[in-house]
Amino acid sequence: MNTRITLAVGALALALAGCVTVPQPLAGQYTPITPREAVDRDSAGAPVRWGGRIVDVEPQTNRTCFQMISTHLDESGRPYWASDDVGGRFIACRTGFYDPAVFEKNREVTFVGHIDGYENRRIGAYDYRVPRVSADVVYLWPVRDYVDVVERPAPWPWWGWW
Repeated sequence: MNTRITLAVGALALALAGCVTVPQPLAGQYTPITPREAVDRDSAGAPVRWGGRIVDVEPQTNRTCFQMISTHLDESGRPYWASDDVGGRFIACRTGFYDPAVFEKNREVTFVGHIDGYENRRIGAYDYRVPRVSADVVYLWPVRDYVDVVERPAPWPWWGWW
């Protein structure tokens, strides 16, 4: 009996895991490296899929560059913030105009491209070396809806729980 329950729960977990899909533009094989690691070892040319929150958007003459703070990506390629453990900063640039009113500060974005060099940026009084990604894909995620869950104690005795 316990074996059947265990198998049923395992099958359900596998079925639910199969429901997580990566959006088509984000699919592919990438170098498993964080922006911080890319700075430590020169990784120019490496294909990457990085994401995080927008720090700043810089429209230029023929392209737009995004200054990003990096974090882990979930199974679908979306940034998730389980802790304050970030993977460093990076710059991602793509040909064309991306409106800073849409791509505003703290929006979540995932980029697909390759590392095409490094830049030195100043953050406060600190000189910071960041990898620059030549982005083939700029994937802006919908704003997350956060819901406050209020738990109320069950009345005692609680009849009918079965």
